[in-house]
Order: sequence, then C-alpha cells, then structure tokens
Amino acid sequence: MYPKSFASDNHAGVHPTVLEAMTAANHGDAPAYGDDTWTAAFEDKAKETFGATAHAFPVLNGAGANMVGLALMLGRYDAVICADSAHIATHEAGASERLLGVKLMTVPTEDGKLRPSDITSRLGGIGNPHEPQPTVVSVSQVTELGTSYTPEELAALAATAHEHGLRLHLDGARLANAAAFLGCDLKAVTTDAGVDVFSFGGTKNGALAAEAVVVLDGTLAHAVPFLRRQSLQLASKMRFISAQLTALLTDDLWRENAGHANDMAKRLADGLADIPDVSLAYPIESNAVFATLPHSASEKLLQRYLFHYWDEPAGTVRWMTAFDTTPDQVDDFLTDLRKATA
Repeated sequence: MYPKSFASDNHAGVHPTVLEAMTAANHGDAPAYGDDTWTAAFEDKAKETFGATAHAFPVLNGAGANMVGLALMLGRYDAVICADSAHIATHEAGASERLLGVKLMTVPTEDGKLRPSDITSRLGGIGNPHEPQPTVVSVSQVTELGTSYTPEELAALAATAHEHGLRLHLDGARLANAAAFLGCDLKAVTTDAGVDVFSFGGTKNGALAAEAVVVLDGTLAHAVPFLRRQSLQLASKMRFISAQLTALLTDDLWRENAGHANDMAKRLADGLADIPDVSLAYPIESNAVFATLPHSASEKLLQRYLFHYWDEPAGTVRWMTAFDTTPDQVDDFLTDLRKATA
C-alpha cells in the first residue's frame, strides 16, 4: 500500500460513481469503436454541457487528445503558439514535432498564461516562405503552473487569434478544476469564450483513461474519426470510456470532484503560512500547490511522500491534490513538513 501521493492527481484511483458506470456498461455485448448506446449518450450529454455546436469524441489519454485536436487545424508548414511551460512543449516527448511535424512557437510567461500581445508578437513571419506559419494558439486550462484563465481572458485570446485568422485550442486536462475555481460552468470557459477545439480531461478528475476531444468549429468535426484512428486513439471498447465521461458530466460530479481537490490544495497552501522558510511560488487557482523550501526539508519529505521538484535549483516543488485527498492527509503532510523544516 502506497502512502498518500502529492505528486499527481493521476495517482488517485477511480471515483466510485465512475466505477459504477463502468460496471453498468459491463453487461453483454455491444458494438465496438463507438457504435454503442453509451457513446451516443455521452455525445448527447456533451451537447447538453457545451452547447449544440459541440461534437465530442472519446479518446484514451490527454496527449492523444491534444494530438488529434491540433491535427484538425494544422497543415504541413504551420506552427502553434503556446506558453513555454505548455504541456505540449514540455511533457509530451516532442509529440507535436514528431507526429504532427509542426513548429511550436513558445512564449515565456511568468504565470503560465498567454496574453493577446503574446500572440501578436509571433505573427511577424506570416506570409514569409522562410518561416513557419502560425495557425493555432494553444493554451492549457489549468496551466502547468496551476493558474486558471478567466472566461474574459480566454475570450480576449480567442478574439485576437480569430482576428488574425488563427484558431484557439485548449488543453483541458484539468478543465474541471479551472471551472470549479472560477465558479462557472464548463461552457463558460470553452464555447462561450470562443474556443474552437478543446480536450475535456477525465483521468485527473476521477476517471480511468478517459478523455475527449470536443470540436466546436463544425467545419472540422468530419475529420476527427479518421485522425483519431490514425493517431491510435480509437478505442474498440469505447463504451467504457463514454460511460465514465457521462458519469462525470451527470449531476455535476466533475465539479464535486474538482472542487474538493481544489479545496484540499487551498487547505495545504493555507497551512504553509506559519512554516518558516516555505513560500508559495504561484497563486492557488486549482489543485496544484507550488512551494519553495529548503532542499533538506524536501529530501526528508520525499522519504515518506511522493511528489516532484518543479525547479530543483530554486528548491521549488509541486504538490497536487485529488478528488480523494482527505483533510487528515493534508494535515498529516503539514505536520511532517513542519518537522522537516524545524
């Protein structure tokens, strides 16, 4: 039995309600590759959640969702504008470059969030055959630094991108955490904000290998079935993915799970206030806590808990909470942190 992990919300198990949905789908035969009633139900639920223009396609993982979503909007000589900390640029093993054959035009940010000026700063080469052509702006919600875009910030990015003939892609691996933090629905930070294509993450919010590509630009949706298959993201027993995603979108289970994870991160961050030599590196706007502390303290904690350095030379670590993190687990961690820094 592993100790409670603060390394990633990927380390958490499956929420009981989601597991029940999978069990309910595990009776008898059903058509493969999405031609089943569970996938049809998810597609209907996605339209109910994100609007009538939403076309939702279940996939296996977040990186795959990003590759399918981006491939819809990119040509052979195109480029993607993104933050230098973006997951597609730092933690997908060069998948965009290797699989899509495109240039990532990264922009340095202090908080992981792009601004409209960051987009326009990368448009100088449009029309120049010697330079890659920016076609897509990609943002993460939440960002890799735990910060969340407001609906207004996303709308400003979408407006700038569209004004210059670009589309807006959103990596929504933790979309639920952002919406829970902002106190809005999922539509407010996707459809209503002008996003063209996004991923809806379930795995980090109580599901098992369940993500979706959601296309809001109807001119693109027809290509998804082919790109999903070509990208090895077409699940044969798709009913088990679809059942999970429907469960998350039913009765706002996504909000319950994400809101609890966020609350536990806030509890952890608040508990740092009276611990000497420990400071927050970024605002708490999701279920991520980035803290800077002495290396000696981190090394002591790592003997008992799982977590990762984010910036090891600076002593900054990342602690993640999940839907199943308990207040007692957070308090025990804080107690051990106080001992480690004493």
